[in-house]
Amino acid sequence: MSDSVYNKQAGIPELEKAQIFEASTLYGAATLAAALDAGQFGPAAGVRRILLVSSNAEVPEAAIQLKEMHGYDRIAARFDEVISWNEVIHPNHPAEWAPEETETPVWQRLFRLAWGIGDVPVELAVESIQVNPARALVTIFAESAVHVYADGLMSYGPTRDKLPRPIGARVQRVLHLDLVPGLRPLLLAETGARPELVPDDAFTAVLKEISEDAADTVRSYLPPAEQDLPTAVLLGQYLAALRILTAQEEEDLHVRMLRGAVAAGHRSIVFKPHPTAPASYSSALDEAAQAAGVRLTVVDGPLLAETLYDICRPRLVVGCFSTAMLTASAYYGISIARTGTGLVLDRLTPYQNSNRVPLTIVDFMVPDLDAGTDAQMAAVDDLVPLVRTVGFCMQPKMHRDLREDAEHWLQANIGDRTQHYFRRRRLTSLGLPGGDALRTADRLRANPTVRRVVRAARRRLR
Repeated sequence: MSDSVYNKQAGIPELEKAQIFEASTLYGAATLAAALDAGQFGPAAGVRRILLVSSNAEVPEAAIQLKEMHGYDRIAARFDEVISWNEVIHPNHPAEWAPEETETPVWQRLFRLAWGIGDVPVELAVESIQVNPARALVTIFAESAVHVYADGLMSYGPTRDKLPRPIGARVQRVLHLDLVPGLRPLLLAETGARPELVPDDAFTAVLKEISEDAADTVRSYLPPAEQDLPTAVLLGQYLAALRILTAQEEEDLHVRMLRGAVAAGHRSIVFKPHPTAPASYSSALDEAAQAAGVRLTVVDGPLLAETLYDICRPRLVVGCFSTAMLTASAYYGISIARTGTGLVLDRLTPYQNSNRVPLTIVDFMVPDLDAGTDAQMAAVDDLVPLVRTVGFCMQPKMHRDLREDAEHWLQANIGDRTQHYFRRRRLTSLGLPGGDALRTADRLRANPTVRRVVRAARRRLR
């Protein structure tokens, strides 16, 4: 054990355990901070806590770094050390680098020495365990217990790819925010990991810390007169960067948001680009605001959208399917509206794309911006079976137990209002209501029981 960390002769308590928390966004780091404050990772005594930060942007050097975000220092203060994963694996990209399986013991010894954690047990708290850098981390620390935290709506959808059994068996919990009260996460349910809520009061307290730290910067963007504070916030994403929409289509989407907010009576509006969106901004939104005779403020600093909610107290938040929309509703009581979800649902490929459940939640639950300000949010009781049905169709092998419920829901509900949540070809291949009629041979091939019998027979014949 490194004497520079814990020295028994100096009277410092011996290190009993290390906890490594991996984060790539301030929202995710805030979720971890709230979980720590709520005692969900146990007492700090005898534990070395490391915040391992990474930038997963396509060109990390050109993106806003986590340490540049307002509120970062307050969150980082909860940890004994902050380490940049990008620097550790330089010049490799965090989304791409992972060690060869035979090299993992060497990498673990190297990190234990470099990070001052000796030979003590290690716990990992990671996001997006299916991909790097989280996947690399859990592979290197192959004997460590794993806690997955979900910082957005993706927690309600199924796991993107089935985890190898040795990794899946180590996942203890899925820590998540209560963004849609009453909806239970599907993420990692197939591993037996238990979902656990991060308390609302702990998370809102962390958001308050962040907004206090960012207050001066936010106000520097805003008009000096209190009565001119923005009453609507428009949320940008990075759909063109993900190649879901073209740059022009995404710009048109922003203009639709603005025009919808103007039609709802808002005269002072903020546009908040996504922190990891490419640094490009055309004049289309400015021109639309000028044509409508409204004030538009673009807040493109290193800020969470939630700081705008806390300081400006807007009456409306508009977006496509950003998690920040549901944060506005769940934690600030702000009305929210959507636009563009139908287009993105049509473009999203493959069907099991992890954005499908967040899109489905927002499209089904959140009022359309064009419907007016009196439209109400849909009931969660109606949303739950839809999400479970979409989740089954996305990952039928992981969630065979949902098939019967999915069949019943589709039989009763598939129609013009719900058809765009599914692909006819997908329903057909799964033999579900809403798909095309299958020939007898195709129906037999689609039947999981028949497939198991055929595979068993083939094995016996080998």
